[in-house]
Amino acid sequence: MTEQTPQQLIEELDTLLDAERAALVSGNLQELEPLLAKKEAIITTLNTTADLEREALEHVQGKVSRNQVLLDSAMEGIRAVATRMAELRRVRKGLDVYDQSGRKTRFATGGTPSLEKRA
Repeated sequence: MTEQTPQQLIEELDTLLDAERAALVSGNLQELEPLLAKKEAIITTLNTTADLEREALEHVQGKVSRNQVLLDSAMEGIRAVATRMAELRRVRKGLDVYDQSGRKTRFATGGTPSLEKRA
């Protein structure tokens, strides 16, 4: 196996970052895991390279930052969905109400659960 030059590694990382962005934008989050493994390997190799110039990495640094923002947004969306699903499960189990004296009463919901659709 031939050893890659630092510029070849940077170009490969640049390509991986573009693929990562495409996966994040399209919502194909399952594609991120193999990309992450390759990206970590390249970054590890670049970190051990002594003759690497900072200017060569500026372009990919911008892409890394951009992808991090997209990844944070995707995680925020996943957390919002998980919260909403937990709330739907809680409501499906029953409704808690309080009477005038402050006693809690649970009303069980019957029937088959359905999801309300809104326009």
